[in-house]
Amino acid sequence: MERLNKLVTKKPLVIFSMTTCCMSHTIKSLFYDFGVNPTIYELDEIANGREIEQALSRLGCNPTMMPAVFIGGEFVGGANEIMSLHLKRSLKPMLKNAGALWV
Repeated sequence: MERLNKLVTKKPLVIFSMTTCCMSHTIKSLFYDFGVNPTIYELDEIANGREIEQALSRLGCNPTMMPAVFIGGEFVGGANEIMSLHLKRSLKPMLKNAGALWV
């Protein structure tokens, strides 16, 4: 859990993802379209991916709910939450406040 906290607080936008997940790809593309450069951890490609998955689960993130997005060190949610924030026009202000978006 401590390791997870260190990962999410070092950068303004952190995404935990799976390379084979289409929703993860969609959310990453959304952030790239904004001009944001997220820090991405592909859990199926890193050595401690399983350990991070378990820590995410303890935070209330369903392991099948990828991606897991953290903005400003806070867990925001998965694809549904990110898209809802985007449609409400709340996502960009969150990214600006966290220092992930400069424009």
